[in-house]
Amino acid sequence: MKTTFKIRMSNQDAHYGGNLVDGARVLALFGDAATELLIRLDGDEGLFRAYESVDFLAPIFAGDFLEVEAEIIEAGNTSRKIAFNCYKIIQARPDISASACDVLEEKILTTKAIGTCIVPKDLQRYDG
Repeated sequence: MKTTFKIRMSNQDAHYGGNLVDGARVLALFGDAATELLIRLDGDEGLFRAYESVDFLAPIFAGDFLEVEAEIIEAGNTSRKIAFNCYKIIQARPDISASACDVLEEKILTTKAIGTCIVPKDLQRYDG
């Protein structure tokens, strides 16, 4: 099972100088994607338990558009292992103007992670 959504980073998302967005913002987006997957699969939000790995590969800035993907890669009785990817698909161009952007010909992988979520033990697997 997989989900994908797109979101634009705003000035409120910037945490560091130069309008750089911190990695914690992307992890929050991964949490949102995991929540959607768990609701679709189990009918319950579940709880995020742990990240196995997180790799920050490229910077994200206010004004950038992101595409977040999440896919359940393993499903146990009460746990779900999820692979996450975050791509930059449109890049802000503040060097040109405050509202200028470039649509990227190839999306840029900014962050990838593997995480595990748990669902309540008494919840039966939902198939529909």
